[in-house]
Amino acid sequence: MDRLDAMRAFVTVAKEGSFTKAANKLALSTQLVSKYVSQLEDHLNIRLLNRTTRKIHLTEAGIQCLEHSRQILESVDDMEGHFGQLQAQAQGHLHISAPASFATLHLAPLICEFKKQHPAVKINLQLNDRKIDVVEEGFDLALRIGHLKSSSMVARKIAPVRLVLCAAPDYLARNGTPVKPSDLHDQHYLRYSYMDRHPQGSELLSQLSQYESSFTANNGEVLMDAAIAGEGYVLQPTFIVYRAIQRGQLQIILPECEPEPLGLYATYPHRKLMATKMTVFLDFLRDYFGQPPYWDKATSQPSP
Repeated sequence: MDRLDAMRAFVTVAKEGSFTKAANKLALSTQLVSKYVSQLEDHLNIRLLNRTTRKIHLTEAGIQCLEHSRQILESVDDMEGHFGQLQAQAQGHLHISAPASFATLHLAPLICEFKKQHPAVKINLQLNDRKIDVVEEGFDLALRIGHLKSSSMVARKIAPVRLVLCAAPDYLARNGTPVKPSDLHDQHYLRYSYMDRHPQGSELLSQLSQYESSFTANNGEVLMDAAIAGEGYVLQPTFIVYRAIQRGQLQIILPECEPEPLGLYATYPHRKLMATKMTVFLDFLRDYFGQPPYWDKATSQPSP
């Protein structure tokens, strides 16, 4: 027995005062309506209606059951209406984790534009370069950069992430422009703390991983500024260094040794039954940066 259907049949019979009228109201057969009411009585082990050839009367228990049934059905209808509205319109809080440099450089205009289209969505953005646990830490999704390993999380690729080795023109004037990885000065390498966690898929990455650096930081923008100041050379994503390359503050070196691109991914726990706020944000995110992303279009030196 479907209890909700049985309660709805009972409430309608009580309201209409007739099984026939209730059946017409519910677009069901009179026999089915009668069956539902009988099943509800059997389930509660009590008579709800006194039936005569002309009239239907509620018993004392039926009066009490009618009130409870109405409250339950109203609550169910309110719940369905609430979640139906949520699915029809993107709204609610969206909790997002993102890498610090990528977020500070590229997410503010994206979120502002998204909010114009979906003003009922409230964004909570947390910046962190460490690998976070989306479920345990209460996020709806996390933006991550790298070669993602298989996991229980769903991952949608948003954009490729090129890694380029670059240095300031005055640094190259003082130390020479390298033509092969072995020409690099190991003490001049400006190391990003988390770079070692990416797979070593090229001769350049393998060599850099062995270097002792005199300057290590966990922020790519700090290292870029040091490279612009002539302190050494840095391996960074184009989404960080593209403007410095455009302005001539940095120059890509050893482009033929460029590592295989990483990826920018949106990761989230479930693919099914996603709230509308999630689906519209993921679609917006996928289309916003372009293919190739605008930071790669802006660099004057294409990928080899």
